[in-house]
Amino acid sequence: MEKTTLYLPVGLQAELRALARRSGRPQAELIREAVADYVARQDHPWPSSIGSADDAAVSGESSEDWLREEWSRDDARPMRRSARL
Repeated sequence: MEKTTLYLPVGLQAELRALARRSGRPQAELIREAVADYVARQDHPWPSSIGSADDAAVSGESSEDWLREEWSRDDARPMRRSARL
């Protein structure tokens, strides 16, 4: 484990100290748990459309058809064809 120093507002530090006392757990343990929970909530999976360029089944030419088919499965609004096509 590595040591990290952080600055807390006085009120938050007092609440943390009181929680540690009530729970019988060290402040450091409570902080580690809170940071781990926060970091876990930030990790969002990529949508399936990300990385489709690496998919041999989906070429650049068929990407609009693939997107239309995939998105229609989720009741998304249909995609209009580009005027450039």
